Amino acid sequence: MRQSLRALPALLRIGVLDSLAYRGEMLVWILTTTMPLIMLALFGAVARQHPLGRYGEPQLATYFLITFIVRQLTSSWAAWQINMEVRDGTLSTRLLRPVHPLVAYGAEALATLPMRAAVALPVSAVLLLVVGARDLTGDPLLWLLWGASLVGALLLSVFVSFAIGALAFFVESATKVLDIWLTVFFVLSGYLIPIELFPARLRVALDWLPFRYQIGLPVELITGAHRRTEALALLGRQWLFVALAVTVTLALWRRGLARFAAYGG
Repeated sequence: MRQSLRALPALLRIGVLDSLAYRGEMLVWILTTTMPLIMLALFGAVARQHPLGRYGEPQLATYFLITFIVRQLTSSWAAWQINMEVRDGTLSTRLLRPVHPLVAYGAEALATLPMRAAVALPVSAVLLLVVGARDLTGDPLLWLLWGASLVGALLLSVFVSFAIGALAFFVESATKVLDIWLTVFFVLSGYLIPIELFPARLRVALDWLPFRYQIGLPVELITGAHRRTEALALLGRQWLFVALAVTVTLALWRRGLARFAAYGG
């Protein structure tokens, strides 16, 4: 692991160069995350006639534009790559290198952030300043908590992706599990529907599921949906989910790797 961490800067540089080399593919990936903009049009048409809770049309514009930004900064697609490399045996090549495969996958995930930010953030920032900057929180502590929640959301997404990818050691294809996860994630994370618009009982259940902490929490913090005490409690819960995701990932990886080696890769 020490060697892996020493190699991390070089891995990040290589990952950035790869994302630039395959910028066309990266742009396609980014375009697949524009659903919040579509939901903005749908919900905006409804809110134009009648506000949805605290959301009028301007507030919805702020919410979904920030959702788009958060999605760009926190998404991870490592599960697809891990699944593919386990299935075709190319993971064996990674295992021969003096760098832990999970560190390499993580570096590749982080290295795509500059490319995603360069494409998505300028447009989103301009639109946000025009239609919704007044709806952002003015509390400096909530801004700090928002930054911590972004890091937590990124780590949670990365390690959930690792865990799902590691299931390829045990099942025919982990992508089926990933499809199910993403379907539930899109509905329950605040990505397509603000959490505040769900029934009260369902909102209580969502507090104890990981989906909200990947998208909804950062968006809620920066739009001032929570007071400081509640925001701190939710942030603590998010980082507990991060710790759980790390634990599950490492356990699946160790057991799966033993199974992979037993079959000779």
